[in-house]
Amino acid sequence: MISTREGDLIIASDDQLVVATINRPAARNALTFEMYEALADLCREINDTPSVRALIITGAGGKAFSSGTDISQFKVFETPEDGWAYEDRIERVLDAIETCRVPTIAAIPGVCTGGGAAIAACCDLRITTPGLKFGFPIARTLGNCLSLKNYARLTELIGPARVKDLIFRARLVDAVEAQTIGLVSAIVADDALMAETHALADTIMAHAPLTMQTCKQALLRLRDGGAAAEDRDIIAACYMSADFKEGMTAFFDKRPARWQGR
Repeated sequence: MISTREGDLIIASDDQLVVATINRPAARNALTFEMYEALADLCREINDTPSVRALIITGAGGKAFSSGTDISQFKVFETPEDGWAYEDRIERVLDAIETCRVPTIAAIPGVCTGGGAAIAACCDLRITTPGLKFGFPIARTLGNCLSLKNYARLTELIGPARVKDLIFRARLVDAVEAQTIGLVSAIVADDALMAETHALADTIMAHAPLTMQTCKQALLRLRDGGAAAEDRDIIAACYMSADFKEGMTAFFDKRPARWQGR
């Protein structure tokens, strides 16, 4: 079982569900490097904890998911190596979230920009509130850029034309537009965000874990390698699993399946 923790990243868990709360509301939940690393470490810990079935990531205070990297982290940048090291660090974190074994849900209250938007984009599903402001306004703030993999993630979500529109105009997507373009799956009232997210997690956790794991792996392989990417291993993993046998037995017994994730 994942241990409960306090601090800038609050971790709460029961046997199956882990909730990570970015906890710097006075700074609109801006992320330090230590917070990024803690989130990546949590995803790796979940990968080694078979009982966990889902991860929710959210922001404290009700006003922001995260406004991105704490800008004070950039004060020491002087060489190209500083920029490369930063993007490499963030990519390791985002890759850990994206490849997390379990379904991940971003519960987004309000502002979700920069590194915070990158984290949300790595999650499998996103739910938000009417006050959403999502984007990467770097063309009018720091004048930096995203990594190629981040551009790929965004393009996969909303398409290249919309990515250019967001970056070139440095504008933020509101909740209605986000739902229209498929960026978020639901808009809920501020005071219902966590209840609705937990309800979604409950639905997901009742389903076959291997089906969701292989779906995640397949879509990542398609993005990175195209339709020629290898799929034999993930097909075999599902069809040769105890869960597949249980699913067939439950179907013919006319009862809910008891999934074990193996």
